[in-house]
Amino acid sequence: MYDVIVIGGGPAGLMAAIAAGESGSKVLLLDKGNKLGRKLAISGGGRCNVTNRLPTDELIKHIPGNGRFLHSALSIFNNEDIILFFKKLGIELKEEDHGRMFPISNKAQSVVDALLRKLSDLRVEIKTNCPVETVQYDEDRVSAVLLKNGERLQTHAVVIAVGGKSVPHTGSTGDGYAWAEKAGHTITELFPTEVPVTSNEPFIKEKTLQGLSLRDVALSVLNKKGKPVITHKMDMIFTHFGISGPAVLRCSQFIVKELKKSDDKKVTVNLDVFPDKKEEGFYQELSQLVKAEPKKNIKNVLKNILPERYLLFLLDHSQIDPMAQAATLSNEKLRSFVEGCKRFRFTVNGTLSLEKAFITGGGVSTKEIEPKTMASKKMQGLYFCGEILDIHGYTGGFNITAAFVTGRLAGLNAALYSN
Repeated sequence: MYDVIVIGGGPAGLMAAIAAGESGSKVLLLDKGNKLGRKLAISGGGRCNVTNRLPTDELIKHIPGNGRFLHSALSIFNNEDIILFFKKLGIELKEEDHGRMFPISNKAQSVVDALLRKLSDLRVEIKTNCPVETVQYDEDRVSAVLLKNGERLQTHAVVIAVGGKSVPHTGSTGDGYAWAEKAGHTITELFPTEVPVTSNEPFIKEKTLQGLSLRDVALSVLNKKGKPVITHKMDMIFTHFGISGPAVLRCSQFIVKELKKSDDKKVTVNLDVFPDKKEEGFYQELSQLVKAEPKKNIKNVLKNILPERYLLFLLDHSQIDPMAQAATLSNEKLRSFVEGCKRFRFTVNGTLSLEKAFITGGGVSTKEIEPKTMASKKMQGLYFCGEILDIHGYTGGFNITAAFVTGRLAGLNAALYSN
């Protein structure tokens, strides 16, 4: 008989097992894969973006999918506590751009190893290659975990930390949704977030801009009325199927939502390559450039303002001959070019699949979870944490913070309940 069984050895599950183990409970951690922490080991490009140091209100803003649900949890265990937790495990962290925290070693594996050492110190039992068939309930409470091999493990409490459906090669294949539904939980519609976006615009199909990166651009998702729903100012890249890069990943969940409302299954996005310049001022600036060198060809006069491929693309878009002399460029044509720089609009028609996404949108409804304990409101002894919950943030240490915070509370409270 176990006090607590944690299912899933990702960031949330590892944290939950440690928190439960610290209370002296008899804890078992199950994972269907052959090693723990696989998603952790590949996070942050293999360097593991452990958390983000932004203040709580900012942190929550970067979790557009039900981030507000985490207010109570973050008042109990927050990002500064995560940093201290790792320091005690011997993992010193360093701060990089936008508040992202990485181990000084730059190795995600060092984070995984530290967590595994802690589990070992706490004598938490671990079973890998151990897929779960289902969680068994006895009327209104958890009773056991049934393994695929037929073994039945009795327990007072279960923490479900099996992740969503994104990055399936790390073991997140959506197994936990059925166990949650069996306990009476609602699973909100699943959709990909932090995912590259597809487009069938001619310039995408013809691969005109394929492989071109643009720095610090503003990408906006427009609603049916042409008003921006969201704007993200970051880098982006054109691909053979559409667009990708940080600005695109952050806009993707809003594109998914707008596509659902769209009749023709298309959404318009606006690309502004000079977000810090006002249109009129920028027009005057270019006017001066053109007047200063009337004999030079247009392409050479403007060559330093944009990457050459994008410059030629926008000149073509405004029907301007790049080889014509600057003196021949009319004010109308120059205005049209400036408009192209600030307001290049094109349509997108979808995203890559949920399996290709970094993060799953949707999951176990947060309305049915106690925000201070991560306990199920439907079933005694059942706890949820991490990406199986309907909580999703941007990349940059926000999802992993949500996983560690919810994992900590789930493990702690599962142990309290079972004792």
